Amino acid sequence: MSVTLSDQDKTTLRTAAYGAVSLMSAAAGAASPHKVATQGSIALTSATGLVGHVLAERSSPVGDLGGKSAAELADRVLPALTASVALLRKQAPGEADNFRSTVLVAVEAAAGAGKGGPGPALDAMTRKITGALDAA
Repeated sequence: MSVTLSDQDKTTLRTAAYGAVSLMSAAAGAASPHKVATQGSIALTSATGLVGHVLAERSSPVGDLGGKSAAELADRVLPALTASVALLRKQAPGEADNFRSTVLVAVEAAAGAGKGGPGPALDAMTRKITGALDAA
C-alpha cells in the first residue's frame, strides 16, 4: 500500500523530529548545544521507510522552530510530536512505531553527546519528548 502524505503532514513530521533535537539542544546546558544538535540530527538521517524519506526531503521547510525560549519551542514541537504519531497511526500504522523509535534514537544520541552523560535538564527533556510521543 502506497501512502501519500500532504505537504503539511510532511512538515509536521519534520517539525516534530528536528524540533525534538532542537529541544535537546536547548536543554544541553553545560554540554555543547552544537554537539547535541549534530548528534541528534545525524541519528535522524538513519531513518528508513516512509519516515526516512520524509525526513530526508530537503525541498520543503522544517516549519517554524523559532522561539525566544525552550518553552516557546516546546509549545510548537511537543504537540507536533503527538500529532505526528496520531497522523501516522491513521494513515500508515506501521510507520507510527518507526517514527517514534527514530525520534527516540535521535534523542538518545543527542543526550549522549555531552561529556559525562546527560544531566538533569536533558533527562527531563527526554521525558517530555517521550511523553508527547506516547500521548497520541
